[in-house]
Amino acid sequence: MAKNRSAPAEGPRGSKAGLVLSLGSSALAVIRASKQVRRAKGKHDKLNTADAVAGLLPLITSAALVLRQLRSRRQENPEAA
Repeated sequence: MAKNRSAPAEGPRGSKAGLVLSLGSSALAVIRASKQVRRAKGKHDKLNTADAVAGLLPLITSAALVLRQLRSRRQENPEAA
């Protein structure tokens, strides 16, 4: 049976603190990967640049998903914001 991806997450990532922690770690990973992209571009290495960009895309997607969860929680509970 397929998982309902729109259902709230369970476990530590389901809590607001867990989501914020996840967002922070995703942001750090995006910063690290963007530095790797700049380094590869500076060396004019197209293959390393493509590899770094390919690694950056899932990190950005992950951060966007966590932000969406945080925003939906804020809309569900406006008094908790």
